[in-house]
Amino acid sequence: MRALRIIDTDDGPRGRLTTMDRHDLTDGNVVIRTSYSSLNYKDALAVTGAGKIARKRPLNAGVDVSGVIESSTDDRFAKGDEVLVTGWFLGEKRDGGLAEYVQVPGELITALPQGLTLWEAMALGTAGFTAGMAIQRMRDNSQAPGHGPVLVTGASGGVGMFAIDMLARAGFSPVAVTRRVDTQGDALRAIGASQVISPDALSLDGKPLGETSYAGAIDALGGEVLANVLGHIKPYGNVAAIGLAASPQLATTVLPFILRGVSLLGIHSVECPTPLRESIWQSLAGDLKPTHLQRIAASTIGLDEVADVCSAIIAGTHSGRTVVDLQR
Repeated sequence: MRALRIIDTDDGPRGRLTTMDRHDLTDGNVVIRTSYSSLNYKDALAVTGAGKIARKRPLNAGVDVSGVIESSTDDRFAKGDEVLVTGWFLGEKRDGGLAEYVQVPGELITALPQGLTLWEAMALGTAGFTAGMAIQRMRDNSQAPGHGPVLVTGASGGVGMFAIDMLARAGFSPVAVTRRVDTQGDALRAIGASQVISPDALSLDGKPLGETSYAGAIDALGGEVLANVLGHIKPYGNVAAIGLAASPQLATTVLPFILRGVSLLGIHSVECPTPLRESIWQSLAGDLKPTHLQRIAASTIGLDEVADVCSAIIAGTHSGRTVVDLQR
């Protein structure tokens, strides 16, 4: 079987396209013949070596996968069932989805929801799931469309574009935040952004708080941008922190929390409990299914092309979502 495998090299961990024996896959009681995977920031870190994502090596890359059950000793799944797996340390501690087969414990598997194809499930993947989880947690904490516009930072990335589409579909007014206003502005407005602004527009000029212009935010960047975002959120608004593309550091004060009641919600999709996971996937197949899924996931490639796309993701020149056809 073919696989994109993370191995140790003289330059550190790198992804290499190789062949391997199916019996060498990490343990599990279900074998999936893969159909599609997708490329996330974490995958790009692993494949390029920009981050040590694979905690043991060699290990197949890929945090997402969809496909058809090849064999199973788990009573919940039978040969021929269409399924997906996202998170659960695929590509980190166990062989991931950028391969022709994966082998996992049955408890990590989600049955493909009615309303999604295997391709659509991976067009969404961890990015779509993370955006859906952020919106669900914000709504669970009383975020409502009538409270005002919601910022989305890292707007031209996969999570950001899905968040914009889903927020707009749910009746919110998303404001896209990107440094590529000139080149990405039209595309972001086309999927539902009410405004497109630069991160510089959120600068607090050294102050701990700014004008309360936004009701909430979904932040993929961390660092200074997240600190500035917190200073602009209306009382009792929510900020969902989903990434650290700019920085894992957060230099801020407690003032947004104790003077305005702002909530900072951490979004950890990898170990999302199964009941919540299944509920979010049902929403992604239903009321939150992106209206512009084909526009956001405009590219489908084969395994041979993964390394080049991962390099573009790290360089910041990639936008939207790329699906990987594993049988191409």
